[in-house]
Amino acid sequence: MPSTLPLGDPAPADGLLPASAADGAGDRDFGVYLHVPFCRVRCGYCDFNTYTATELRGVSQSEYAGHAVREVEFAAGVLRDSGLPHRPVSTVFFGGGTPTLLPPGDLAAMLGAVRDAWGLADGAEVTTEANPDSVDADDLRRLADAGFTRVSFGMQSAVPHVLETLERTHDPARIPLVVGWAREAGLQVSLDLIYGTPGESLDDWSQSLDTALACKPDHLSAYALIVEPGTKLARQIRSGQVPEPDDDLEADMYELADQRLADAGYDWYEVSNWATDQTHRSRHNLAYWLGHDWWGIGPGAHSHVGGVRWWNVKHPAAYAQRVLAGESPAAGRETLDAGTRHVERVLLLSRIREGVSTAELGDASRHEIPGLIADGLVDGRAALRGSIVLTLRGRLLADAVVRRLLADEAA
Repeated sequence: MPSTLPLGDPAPADGLLPASAADGAGDRDFGVYLHVPFCRVRCGYCDFNTYTATELRGVSQSEYAGHAVREVEFAAGVLRDSGLPHRPVSTVFFGGGTPTLLPPGDLAAMLGAVRDAWGLADGAEVTTEANPDSVDADDLRRLADAGFTRVSFGMQSAVPHVLETLERTHDPARIPLVVGWAREAGLQVSLDLIYGTPGESLDDWSQSLDTALACKPDHLSAYALIVEPGTKLARQIRSGQVPEPDDDLEADMYELADQRLADAGYDWYEVSNWATDQTHRSRHNLAYWLGHDWWGIGPGAHSHVGGVRWWNVKHPAAYAQRVLAGESPAAGRETLDAGTRHVERVLLLSRIREGVSTAELGDASRHEIPGLIADGLVDGRAALRGSIVLTLRGRLLADAVVRRLLADEAA
């Protein structure tokens, strides 16, 4: 989630939602995102709301799980008092930061609070992100025993000089080890990759794809590097220390990934995501694209329930102060009007394989489809079948836009 919070309306201290948030809630899944804002080091490209030990002031990392549990309890009360129907949680996602910097017992306690507050739906997907050097075999077994079903490793690259530019600290040789330990624990495995790092060649990217595919993960994500303003990487590019990413090379890298993953039997289902089959898609991320409801727990976390979107205060100390006082940690919120919700629905659904029905576009928008096909932004074959799906060029454009729109993906 980006460290800069959007502008919005003041959020009420009691967190209560307008009556409109309950409309149609029974037809939407409910998920929970838990943000763990801690990292061992700050990567130069990262714009997420994270803190290293030296940057953390006014609060202890060891107290964090308790603060998150307090927000879970607060959230359950808000949804109940706002008239939302009881819904068991379909997906849970621990993101960061590096969630696995916390002990497995802390993550288990946070998941236990979600289970106590709402219950978990049958077959619920429970994912944690992890760096390859932040877990061992015992950690992964303990997470599986606590109810986690899936782990997403931040591999990023298999090439040392690329990892060095990104300031990632893990040894690429550790990737097969952690994947093996996760499988032994009974966890599904996803690998996250980044392409377009300054100085990364097409051969480098090919090597990373080779390494990832050799591990036979259930799921792969490949994200184009975005140089965020204010980051160390942005300053290095501005000063000429490292070259600016090449858009044409990034497009070549995406095409290579798309072809190589298809050849290996992976099914593309969303702009930056592939899975071995439909059962191994990231259901939590799909809930974002499909416009379902989720509550984001933690400093800087974003939430969406029934067209109401809000975001928490950024700093862990300010966050702790509010949740311990029994107040909403939200810094601001917005209630989306029907027009905005429609535009977002079209944009988000067009990212996924099934696309958005042309019947939802309205007459004026349907007249634009031939031009979009001609510009190479949407798939003409899909349009003939009555849906809009982004083409390769459209996927690349949408990836940058929507990663900023959805504050807590990503992926």
